[in-house]
Amino acid sequence: MAIIVNLDLMLAKRKMKSNELADKIGITTANLSILKTGKAKAIRFSTLEAICEALDCQPADILEYSP
Repeated sequence: MAIIVNLDLMLAKRKMKSNELADKIGITTANLSILKTGKAKAIRFSTLEAICEALDCQPADILEYSP
């Protein structure tokens, strides 16, 4: 089982750069990169909420389950 992170896709749809999103949600670009590549072991709900607010999307637009 795997959780796929579609953050790059949402950034492209919103025509936003990673560093712009990182500034908006208050995390480092390095931590955002870890999330984007799927290497993160966890994500805080507050961070997920901030990403969804900044990108005007739902959590399911960013996270996907693939068996």
